[in-house]
Amino acid sequence: MNTHEFLQIDVFAERPGAGNPLAVVFGGERLDDAQMQAIAAWTNLAETTFVLAPTNADADYRVRIFTTRKEIAFAGHPSIGTARAVLETGFAEARDGSLRQECLAGVLPVRVEGPAADPTLSVRVPRSRILRYASGQDEALRRALHGLSLGALPPAIVEGGRRWWLAELADEASVRSMRPDHGAIAALAKDTDSLGLCVFARCANQPFQLVVRAFPLGVGIDEDPASGAANAAIAAFLEEAGALRELGTRYRVSQGREIGHDAVLELGIDAQREVWVGGRTQPVIRGTMDW
Repeated sequence: MNTHEFLQIDVFAERPGAGNPLAVVFGGERLDDAQMQAIAAWTNLAETTFVLAPTNADADYRVRIFTTRKEIAFAGHPSIGTARAVLETGFAEARDGSLRQECLAGVLPVRVEGPAADPTLSVRVPRSRILRYASGQDEALRRALHGLSLGALPPAIVEGGRRWWLAELADEASVRSMRPDHGAIAALAKDTDSLGLCVFARCANQPFQLVVRAFPLGVGIDEDPASGAANAAIAAFLEEAGALRELGTRYRVSQGREIGHDAVLELGIDAQREVWVGGRTQPVIRGTMDW
């Protein structure tokens, strides 16, 4: 058997158990594709990552990201969690406050801010673009949103490597009390070749400015407790639509309370209109894996 260093990280979490768990396996060079996929299925988490030496001279490390079903080019919470794992193990060190992550989406910068024992990490996310706004012909979307009070922006489908339907709801209570029709959302994902539906609303008098719920039924997940890529897609959508308003170019998001989590994500849009998503992480399990 091969022995691999193994960490499990709670991502976008200000305390253990609040965020989205990620398994990180080191020594990926000693595993083939089938073994990586088998391990990802065995951990039974939304994603499992494998750390390898970089092939690009500009990168500090390379990561491969697997869901329980397949390898994907990029995702937010796996990128943040893997960055914390490489820092935690000494596999890579931040240079001038940043790491460079090599993945199938390219070489992406990761900011490292705050104390070394509890850093805030942010990754620059491949930007999403609005494909189109919803129309009266989108019957599958209408069924998925049935009974919900919509907000100011019309729903839209966006694309940034992964495709999402985004819908602004009237207020925080509308998001929190939503009872998703998983069958309708799964049908929407299948009909439009998308991950599914993500809803959000603006919040007042809270330590966060947006509340989000994401339903990636297109990959078999009923609800995501904390999705970096989905939140980055919302940020890009709001910026492209000219609808950031009081949110500004930096804001905080609450996600996951409805399913027993309490994740906090930090979103930023820089001067080049690039979107960054980040937050705190909690290493929970450290050990070795025999496979």
